[in-house]
Amino acid sequence: MLDALFNPESIALIGAAREPDKVGHSILKNLIEFSFKGDIYPINPKARELLGLKVYPSILDVANDVEQAIIAIPPNLILDVLPQCAKKGIKVAIVITAGFKEAGGDGTRLEEELKDRAKGLGIRLLGPNCLGIINTKNNLNATFAAGMLPRGEIAFFSQSGALGIAILDWAVGNRVGFSKFISLGNKADLSEIDMIEYLANDPDTKVILGYIEGVVDGRRFLDVASNAVRSKPIIIVKAGGTSAGARAASSHTGALAGSEQAFSAAFKQTGILRVEGIEDLFETAKAFASCPMPGGSRLLILTNAGGPGILAADEAERLGITLSNLSIDTITKLHGLLPKNASLYNPVDIIGDATHERYRDSLDVVINDANIDGILIILTPQAMIDVNRTADEVIAVSKRTRIPILTCFMGHERVISAVEMLKNEGIPNFSYPEPAVKAFRRMVDYSSERGLGAQEIPRFEVDKEKARALVMNAIDAGMGQLSDEQIKEVLKVYGFVFPKAVFARTVKEALKAASGIGYPVVMKVSSPDILHKTDVGGVKTGLNGPKDIEDAFFEITSNVRRLMPDAHIDGVMLYEMISTGKEVILGLSLDSTFGPMLMFGLGGIYVEALKDISFRIAPLTRQDAKEMTREIRSYPILRGVRGERPVDIDSLEDAILRLSQLSIDIPEVIELDINPLVVKERGTVALDARATLRNVS
Repeated sequence: MLDALFNPESIALIGAAREPDKVGHSILKNLIEFSFKGDIYPINPKARELLGLKVYPSILDVANDVEQAIIAIPPNLILDVLPQCAKKGIKVAIVITAGFKEAGGDGTRLEEELKDRAKGLGIRLLGPNCLGIINTKNNLNATFAAGMLPRGEIAFFSQSGALGIAILDWAVGNRVGFSKFISLGNKADLSEIDMIEYLANDPDTKVILGYIEGVVDGRRFLDVASNAVRSKPIIIVKAGGTSAGARAASSHTGALAGSEQAFSAAFKQTGILRVEGIEDLFETAKAFASCPMPGGSRLLILTNAGGPGILAADEAERLGITLSNLSIDTITKLHGLLPKNASLYNPVDIIGDATHERYRDSLDVVINDANIDGILIILTPQAMIDVNRTADEVIAVSKRTRIPILTCFMGHERVISAVEMLKNEGIPNFSYPEPAVKAFRRMVDYSSERGLGAQEIPRFEVDKEKARALVMNAIDAGMGQLSDEQIKEVLKVYGFVFPKAVFARTVKEALKAASGIGYPVVMKVSSPDILHKTDVGGVKTGLNGPKDIEDAFFEITSNVRRLMPDAHIDGVMLYEMISTGKEVILGLSLDSTFGPMLMFGLGGIYVEALKDISFRIAPLTRQDAKEMTREIRSYPILRGVRGERPVDIDSLEDAILRLSQLSIDIPEVIELDINPLVVKERGTVALDARATLRNVS
């Protein structure tokens, strides 16, 4: 269907205008000026001829069937035009017109009607409120922007039309080549998901870029993007990430989760490369469009200036890029051809009096070193160097190797000609060292992600129906949350282990329970009205005898009555005290776009203070769980520091995967915390948990 959007044999422009300042005139001019090869049918009941083309009063007056419509008429007229388009065989319509959802009120209602009408007629819609599309392969410029993009292998879609116009102007000025340009507009029908799916199979596109503010269908986005990334890189700017969720969260996970975390998690899981802005987007795209992918993360920096080389090395360390250890043979050869005060180790500094011959000779040596996965060539235009001839040498070397070569010819006036030479030969040049290293880091990330291939979703044998019945019974009873015992029973079904525990209503029962469990024990208030027990003095640990039990019972009940006088106290729970292991938190919350989202981080009372956490969208693969544990800054603590033995990371990953399965099996659980989960040398033990339920009434 989208072939009719990008490769139509015929186009009807409904709203072709006589006035040069009208959108309908600019679109017609672009179609003609840039030599679109298909048939063009301008539609305007008040004109007979425009820009040398016959004009038709209505699309119904066109003798032949038409494949695509571009609509630039007032919004209230479009609904009546769509049935006419259907009669003429239109498969896809680009609605340029504004005044729909973005205008609010009646515009929102009109957009829904437009969407429903088009769907009923079998017409796919791009827009409304969009700039249009460009396909450089067939010279199709169906936009009202001035100028035509240079031809290349980068496809770009944008939710913002104004940004799209700026990008077009920038691309023309910088001669950055594109295959496709798509303005999505309001996304009443066709969205970024459809574009990713199409562009993944587009032979003219090597790299997919995008600017988005939101996603229409999170689950489909995950599926489509995951498949697309295996064939070509997707690099996206996501705007609006700082807006906070509107709902009041009732758990740690809910409080810490939000749209920003959900999108970041979704991008990581699919392999989408998220960049930090438009400049970063195109700086990264330059490398992907031009260079072969690296086989690893080992980078060689070759420079004629110490300062920029150090800046590049610093950025490499920050980003986890390895500076290659050159082989003894390479170092020996460099020693024979470089001055005595040159640095033979990475960064290789061939010093300020370097000529183009010195660059050539150094590159001839290092490109044969098996320890190198990529090369960054830094040049500052010092007096003794011929910059253009150096560019020639870099170009010649690049044709003899499959190692990606990035350049950083710094400055402007003296390097501008050489930069053009590099650009013409497909060698990306960066104005400064840091963006070049960052681009290499993303190439490494993409290569690693693509190398993983499709991952399976693990499934554990559990009594799903038993767990679901416990949840549904609670919902039927009007409960918004599971009780302590209910959540434990649900989690036990999914393989979680809890300490021995006994409920006590009185001090006498508490003494008996503690004796049965064995000292030391932990005591916690049992109340359906108290979520954060520690905050109200409702937890006592390390109780070692009967007096401790009596004192703790009195203190806990007194604290709760003082701080939460309306809370109903059932009694207390006494637990076996787990004194070894590391405390972490596992949680899930429901994201409005992507569905169940899991959280992992440092546990206990510090999770909200330190926010050392990671997120992923369920269901998770084993690789997702592995990455979650390793992303947090405190991961080395889990591996053991200062002689401590490591905890059972495999069991921790299993726990994450079991919670992921629960979130898919029982969608009525919309928030759940296991805090803390103690990870021991062997196995895990859940000390506390709570769950919030969906209101299904």
